[in-house]
Amino acid sequence: MFLLFHGPDEFSAREELARVRQAHDFSHNVDTFAGADGDLSAILTTCDTVPFLSEQRLVVVEGLPKRRRAAKGETGGAGETDAGEMDAGEAAPAAKVASKGKGKKGKAAGGPDPKAFAQGLADHVPHLPEATVLVVLVDEPLEAGHPLMAAAQRHGRARLFTPPKGERLDEWLVKRAGAAGVRLAPDAARLLAVEVGENLRLLAAEVDKLATYAGAGGTITAKDVRALTPAAHTARVFDLTDALARRDRTRALALLHELLAAGESPFGIIALTAFQTRALLQVKTLAERGLRPYEIAQSAGMAPYVVEKSLPLARQFTFAQLEAAHHALLDVDMALKHSRMTPELALDLLVVEFGAATASR
Repeated sequence: MFLLFHGPDEFSAREELARVRQAHDFSHNVDTFAGADGDLSAILTTCDTVPFLSEQRLVVVEGLPKRRRAAKGETGGAGETDAGEMDAGEAAPAAKVASKGKGKKGKAAGGPDPKAFAQGLADHVPHLPEATVLVVLVDEPLEAGHPLMAAAQRHGRARLFTPPKGERLDEWLVKRAGAAGVRLAPDAARLLAVEVGENLRLLAAEVDKLATYAGAGGTITAKDVRALTPAAHTARVFDLTDALARRDRTRALALLHELLAAGESPFGIIALTAFQTRALLQVKTLAERGLRPYEIAQSAGMAPYVVEKSLPLARQFTFAQLEAAHHALLDVDMALKHSRMTPELALDLLVVEFGAATASR
């Protein structure tokens, strides 16, 4: 069996993978490979290995090799091609996966050949043993002409995963709550989607927590969401940072006082804003090194939703601006701890100085 799960909704793809694992008897015969490493030989050998004390073997390939730019002085080679740019009929021998192109100065453009990897994997699909289930996860949509798409159409199944948005996201939340044995009120579903964002993994965790609170057969209300979802407060702080980034002090002050009115402590607001500022510094640094969002999350030890929300904000700041904003946060924190001013005044000062600091550099 060959299954190709592609598209940006990585959460739903992995949930489907979990269902595949539950539906079959793989026992300990589960092998996972990072496709970016391009070790095609190891993947094919594992696919052909007879399962041990079980009827089936599951082989999971997470991602595909990506196009890599040649180093200075190199010309295009194996590292400059993307698997997604390959025509279905364009064959390439699997042996080329490990080869390295040579540039003008004889340097190797390191990394596996994406075209050869995809084609080699697709060519092996018709020859998979009956006992092997091969699942390939790709975090972007593949075109119809991609060799793996062609292989899935002829010898397996391809499924595109795209995250729900708008009303579809509300419906997804209601369905998720129903599966947990509770009812999610429509206004509570909308509030979750608005406040927490569109990250399905985070939303699923919040629904599961709220379902436990509501109890079997209970109803999750908007009041429950406001009271029990810290992510909602965190999301408002993201909005606050966004307003500060856009130099919209009026909006920033309004959001600040909304958080205070909702019971958020001044120290909590400062802590969350400081966390967001540090996250922006980390995300900006790693993004400028060319890392993809999921790679940034892994490298920085952040939740994926934090990276997703931080990336567009990080582009609105320079490094100097973020450092100045962080110093402004420290100054306000010290003023609060030494009771030199009221919390409201200290936080209003934070909004003013944060904006002034970023605008002056």
